[in-house]
Amino acid sequence: MGTPLDSGIKGYNNYGTHLKSKYKGQRVFKVIVDGGFTCPNRDGSKGYGGCTYCNVDSFTPELSRKLPTIREQLEQGMERGKGFYKADKFIVYFQPNTNTYAPVHYLKMMYDEALSINTEDVVGFSVGTRPDCIDAEKVALLESYADRFDVDLEMGMESIYDETLEQINRGCSHAEFVAAVELLENTKLDLCVHTIFGFPWETEDMMLGYIHEINRFPQIKFVKFHHLHIVEGSIMGVKYKKEPFKLFSLEEYTDLLCKLIPLLRPDIVIQRLFGISDWDLLIAPNWGLNKSSIQTYIDREIEKRGVVQGSAYVPVLV
Repeated sequence: MGTPLDSGIKGYNNYGTHLKSKYKGQRVFKVIVDGGFTCPNRDGSKGYGGCTYCNVDSFTPELSRKLPTIREQLEQGMERGKGFYKADKFIVYFQPNTNTYAPVHYLKMMYDEALSINTEDVVGFSVGTRPDCIDAEKVALLESYADRFDVDLEMGMESIYDETLEQINRGCSHAEFVAAVELLENTKLDLCVHTIFGFPWETEDMMLGYIHEINRFPQIKFVKFHHLHIVEGSIMGVKYKKEPFKLFSLEEYTDLLCKLIPLLRPDIVIQRLFGISDWDLLIAPNWGLNKSSIQTYIDREIEKRGVVQGSAYVPVLV
């Protein structure tokens, strides 16, 4: 007789189950679009070189990097989703770089183009950005699509500590993140917050503090948890090769997840528990497993330890 996990029941509010429930059992697949955006931390507006851990290619599939137009990216991505993943519906996902870093009229033109392709098969629209590239006008533009699509605004928090944000050359403060979240207080958008665990100077207690900060904002609907991984083409990668520093093993990272998931507000959906890059770009940590095997290992440990999201959640008193 199998375990609850064998039946698809996990100890946390996971994205796959959320999508299946929301879209009545249909398979929903995210198609990544590279809109050719840059970042204020790369073009000199705030800095050069970007965040020290970042190489944009490390989180953009090779297929997207080679295709020149939005239409080609989406048509081929949807074809792949239908053929390989048996997808029924799609989420158009503007992921690489900062996808609100342009004038509103330009953003509207680009978003409109993407959302005009195979519209009958598209149920969602997801846009990745930085806290310092969001304002009321851009929020209003994104909300204008919410009557036709589920719109997900994904924003990088990374760390809640300004010392860390300075050390990784983030180019914005945690106060700017909070201001952006507060701007979205009564939004129609589904806000997803991205974090990175494992900066070697942060303690476990510091990392668990991320969760308490996330919990206090009811407008945060989704989270993506990543462990710090070092990739080719990043400033941190150059430093790591010269002088390696401590990174999570799979077992250590799983231990952290098993401590933080019980603290997380139970209504928040976890879109991702870890990050991964293409093998040719990954420097460390190399856990020797593919994405599916890592997911299975973490899920089995969560089940084995009886971890339940929100079981240790303490509501924030206002």
